[in-house]
Order: sequence, then C-alpha cells, then structure tokens
Amino acid sequence: MPVLEATTPANDIADVKAADARVPAAAALPPLRVLMLLESSFTMKGGGGAESQVRTISRHLRRLGHRVAIVTPLLPWGPPQTAQRCFGLPIGRISYPRVPVVGGVIMGARLTALLLGRGRSYDAWHVHIGHHMAALACVLGRALDKPVVVKFSGSWEFESGALRPTRSPIDWFRRLALKQATCIQAISTRIAGEIERRGFSRDRILVLPNAVDTSRFKLRPPRKPGGPFTVVFVGRLVQEKDLPTLMDAWAEAFKGRTDVHLRLVGGGPLEETLKAQAERLGIMGQLEFIGHSDKVEELLADADIGVLPSRFEGLSNTMLEFMACGLPTIASRVSGSEDFIETGRNGWLVPVSDVGALRDALREASTLPADRLVALGRQARADVESRASLDRVVGQLMELYRRARPGDLAKAG
Repeated sequence: MPVLEATTPANDIADVKAADARVPAAAALPPLRVLMLLESSFTMKGGGGAESQVRTISRHLRRLGHRVAIVTPLLPWGPPQTAQRCFGLPIGRISYPRVPVVGGVIMGARLTALLLGRGRSYDAWHVHIGHHMAALACVLGRALDKPVVVKFSGSWEFESGALRPTRSPIDWFRRLALKQATCIQAISTRIAGEIERRGFSRDRILVLPNAVDTSRFKLRPPRKPGGPFTVVFVGRLVQEKDLPTLMDAWAEAFKGRTDVHLRLVGGGPLEETLKAQAERLGIMGQLEFIGHSDKVEELLADADIGVLPSRFEGLSNTMLEFMACGLPTIASRVSGSEDFIETGRNGWLVPVSDVGALRDALREASTLPADRLVALGRQARADVESRASLDRVVGQLMELYRRARPGDLAKAG
C-alpha cells in the first residue's frame, strides 16, 4: 500500500516558502490539506482531461502554499511505482490483482484502509471521475465527517461508470453512495442537468468548469499581411473528435486554395485514415499532421482560429486553451462548448457532424478582417479568464474544501 508523506520534504521547503510569499496577507487562512483521488493513471504529463485537471489544480494549490497528495490505482499502462513524487506532489498508487471481482474487493479494502488511516489527516477529499473510488470515498467521508467533492466530467460516467442506466445491485449501491457527497462538481450545465435527472439533489450540484492556467498562454499577435489563414486542431485523432467531418468541410470551403493551412496536433489510430481521406479530397497539401507536441502554446500563437468538431465532450481543455490564447474557436454544439462559445461573440457554434455549417463557419472566419479576428479572440480570452481561470476555479474549490455549500457558491458565482 502506498505511503503518503505527512510532512513536506526538505527539498520542497523552498518552493512552499516561495508560494507562501505570493499569497496576499489579507487573504491568509490556514493552509489546506487536500487528498485527490483519481480512478485512472497519473503521470508527469499527458493523459486525458481528468488527469490534466488533477495535475493543473494540484500544482496551483501547492503554489498557494496548500498541501496536496494524489491517490490512484496502480494500472498496467501507468508508472510502475507505488510511491512517487511529481512536481513536489506525493503520489500513491494502490496495487491490486488484475482478477475480476477479487481484484476489485482487494482494491476497495486497501483504499478503505488508506482513507480511514492517513486520509483522516486531510481537510477534504476531491474525487475525479465518478465510479468505484468515488462511491467508497463518499461513504467513508460521511462516516468521518469529511468534505467530499466528486467531479463528473464526461459521458463515460453516464454510459459506463456509476451513473449508467443499468439497475444491478452494485449500480444501485454506487448511486446511493455518491448521493452522500458533500458536493457534486459538474463541469458543464448539460452534465449538471443530467446528474439531476439521475436523482441527485440540485442543492448538492455545482456547475464549476475545468480550470485553465491562462498564464501559460499569451494573446496571439494579429496575422501578418499575406500570411496563410491558419486553423489549428489539438487532440487525439480518434472517432469522437469527428475529424472526417472537418476534412469534408475543409475541402468544400477551401479546395484548390493556396492561402489556407490546417494543422492537426496530436496522434491517434485514425491518422492514416485521415491522411487517405485528405488525399482523396485533394487537400493534403493544405494540411500538416504534427503529431504530439510539447510546444502547443507556440502552435496556438501561430494560428488564426481553433477548431473542435467533436461528437461529444465533457468540457474540452483544448477549447479553454484556444480561448486563453485569444483564438476565436469553431466548436460543435456539445457539452461544455455550448457554455463558452457564442457565435459572433468569441467564435462559432455549429451543429454536431454538420458539414455545411462547419464549412460556412470556416469560410466566414477566413474572410474576416484581421482586427475583427483579434476582437473575437480578445473576447474569448476575457470570457475564459472570468469563468475558468485557475484563481476562480481553485478559489471556489477551496471554499468547498472548507465546507461551503454548493448552493451558496452557485449564487455567489
């Protein structure tokens, strides 16, 4: 079983002191100890949206002088260590046999022992992904009078996780257990509505989006005269991102032109299929398949707009990063995107898998004057700063950790 350190190691003291110096004295409150539970892998970089958010929020809390530890299962595709330190954060990974039923029982028993033991020393538990770990944490948190925040972030929880529509005894127990959470964090209004329809009390649900570190992204400069109109997509090349629709729309909008450029940043199983489609459509010369990049900020700064044609999302971190960089964004009308993107204000919202609507949005964006694109992008940046900045999101989370009620925060927001 992983051991989570109770004290700050000597090599982290300087970082914590520096974080303390950045906290305004007037806002000083006792530092928090927060335990993050993630039913997935956690690595130095990469991973999905939940992993990225745990990393972003935990690092920010630590910069503010708070203490954070992270607990995950020990998974075959993740790091092999049961105890590790990433970014100064202690990571504990619970090992268990990969055997149906037996493995789940042992995993649950070891998590129970950890929460009843070292978990008591934390002020709050924040569970990312609503499934087995979340249900167990809710039950134990209620017994220990410990604030438990459970985050629901996507379709997986509703289709395969704790809120799937089946009615087996284990599903019934998980749902009943999750209703004991101090707060259910929904990252979009659509997810919040779906949670309520599944029988959860509205006064325990708080719509609080993913956080984006806006300090990483600088407003992109205006496009240079004569330069190509550049569109960027960032994400996995997988079915749910609906990139074949983007290929078709791009061909209808720009086939034969030499002054347009589409960058696809990310890898995935559909890469060869998409390349074949681009060749068939005669647009391969306008496309650039970049693959994974550690310099996403630079690629965004060199684009005119972002595009996100997904079939479904929870709330796209990529979209928030587009907006933070001042990129007007063309996004499909899915969960999360519909909360942030407004046609004519900061981008374009189009129906899912609608080639014609996506084509028209691309054409319109390409014909806008540079100053109009800049204005849309500045509004996008302002919108994401006011609603999804690290300071705003983490500030509300800290109130929840200190036992604020979701209803009070919703009214204040």
